[in-house]
Amino acid sequence: MNSAAPPDEVRLDKWLWAARFFKTRRLAVEAINGGKIQVNGQRAKPGHGIRAGTRLSIHKDTFAWELDVLAVSNQRRPASEAVLLYREDESSVLRRQDLLRQRREAGPVDTTGERPTKRDRRQIQRFTSAD
Repeated sequence: MNSAAPPDEVRLDKWLWAARFFKTRRLAVEAINGGKIQVNGQRAKPGHGIRAGTRLSIHKDTFAWELDVLAVSNQRRPASEAVLLYREDESSVLRRQDLLRQRREAGPVDTTGERPTKRDRRQIQRFTSAD
């Protein structure tokens, strides 16, 4: 048996990690179990086998990818090689670019509604108690 031959099928969580959609396999498993990943329009388990020709729908934060698997890999390779594992739909690319453009135009996120940190509380106390 030739160990250098590419596999025909690989686990879903391993493929998502190898294709660089998630930094760790654990994060990929959590996304799969949370229903953020669909295989051919159906929810799947982390051990589900992925082959070339499989259709994936990936939702991560506010972004979404619709893609077809072109190849499978057991190893995490550089990003330039990882993009060769799949082909993304043109509509998916346009939606994501539009969302990025809208975020850029909206400007920085307002975080004034958050609780003060310990350092902030100390500064507030010093300011209010200073007479």
